[in-house]
Amino acid sequence: MTLKLRKWDSAEYLKTEEDMVLYLEACMEEAGDDAAFIAKALGTIARARGMSQLAKDTGLGRESLYKALSGEGNPSFATILKVIHALGFKLHIHGQTKDIHKITKNAQ
Repeated sequence: MTLKLRKWDSAEYLKTEEDMVLYLEACMEEAGDDAAFIAKALGTIARARGMSQLAKDTGLGRESLYKALSGEGNPSFATILKVIHALGFKLHIHGQTKDIHKITKNAQ
């Protein structure tokens, strides 16, 4: 008896917005400085939501989005921001240190 396996596709398991947010947060944590990894994670979320609708919402071509968000493309930061916005996400920046007040106090 032969065991048939199929390729894992995370997009099949991203059903809710919370799933997608948690997935992207985990990918960003794992990625470090690997921008292609983050782009591919956005591509996975885009496929889960529907690439055609994302293309309409961003004003970018569907095939261009597939390429840019494949992990093989090199999307501009403007493209990434358009995708994040069209997916209904917000980009937040946090300092790497947990005690901002301590840093401010020591700097005085």
